[in-house]
Amino acid sequence: MASPFEPLQAVARQMSFLQGAELVRQGEASRGAFLIRSGAVEARVALPGGGALTVARFADGDMFGEMSLIERGVCSATVVALGTVDAWFVGRDDFRALVASREQAGLGIQRAITAALAARLRALNEQVSAHPAEEDRPAGATPRDGIDLKFPQKISFDWRAFLPVLPFFEGFHAGEIDALASAGRVAEIERGAGVFAAGAAASACYLVLRGALEIFTTNGKTERRVAIAGPGELVGFMAVINAAPRANHARAREACCLLELPREAFLAIYNGNSAATVSLHHAIHRSLMRSIARTNTQLTRLISHARLSAAGDKAATLEAVLHGQIWRAGADSRS
Repeated sequence: MASPFEPLQAVARQMSFLQGAELVRQGEASRGAFLIRSGAVEARVALPGGGALTVARFADGDMFGEMSLIERGVCSATVVALGTVDAWFVGRDDFRALVASREQAGLGIQRAITAALAARLRALNEQVSAHPAEEDRPAGATPRDGIDLKFPQKISFDWRAFLPVLPFFEGFHAGEIDALASAGRVAEIERGAGVFAAGAAASACYLVLRGALEIFTTNGKTERRVAIAGPGELVGFMAVINAAPRANHARAREACCLLELPREAFLAIYNGNSAATVSLHHAIHRSLMRSIARTNTQLTRLISHARLSAAGDKAATLEAVLHGQIWRAGADSRS
C-alpha cells in the first residue's frame, strides 16, 4: 500500500548512507523528516550510565521525524543505518512552502501528520493510564450520553471581539477567524456541567472562550485528570476528525463559555484548501504538540515514582515509551 507521505517526494532530496552511518544524532536540532526508500535503520538512545537502548526500527516505506516538519525541536535518539540505506530527506522549510501554496498534496500530508500525532498521543495516553498514579482520585459523577448544551441568543460578553487574542488563533487573519467563528454557536455553562462523555459519538468539538474544561478518564472506582483546557484550547477535535467515539470525559471546571463547532462544518474547513484550512491545520498541530508534552510530563513522573519504589521493570518499560518518540520539542521551539 502506498505511503501517505509519498507526495513529499516532490520536495525531497535523495540521500544514501552506508552501514553504521548516523542519519540524525541525539541532542542535535531537528532539520526535517526522512522517508526510507530501501534498507533499515535503528533508533538508539544513550543511557546515563553508558551504552545505548534501541527504541525503534524503520524500514522500506517508513518515515521518521515528521513532527519536525511542523515544529522545531531536538532529536531524542540517534538513528543509525543497519546496512546500505537509500532515503528521501524533506527539509522543514521546503515542506512549509509546499503547504503555504495550498497544494492538495501538501494539505493531505498535513492531515496525515495530524493522524500520526493523534495516534502517538493515544498510544502514550494508554501507556500512562495503564499505571496507577498519585493523582488518581475516587470517581465522581461522569457526564451522561446525549448531553444537551444550551445556546442562548444573547451571550454575556462580546465573544467575537475576544477571538483574536486567543492563542488558538495565532497566525490567523481576520477573515479566517470569521470563517471558523461563523461555523459554530456559543454556549455558556455552569461549573460541573458535562460537555461530552467517553464512548459517545463525536458530533462537535469545542473551543474554550472563557473559563476552563476538565478532561478526565475513569477506571473502575477511580478517575484521573488528563488536562485542564483553558481559553483558546480546542477540545474533542480528534474524535471528530477520525469519526471515533470520545476517548475521555469533559466537564466544566468552572463556569465557562464555549464555541461549539459542529462536525460537518468543522470538517468542511479542515478538509478544504482555503487559507483558513492551512491556519486550522497549524493550530491543531500546536494543540497536539502541547498535549503530547503534557503526557510526556506525566510519563516522566511515573518513571521517577517507579524508580523510587524500586519497580525497575516498570520504569524500564515507561522509559522505552518516552524515548521511543525520536523527536521532542525543544525549549526554543516555534512553528
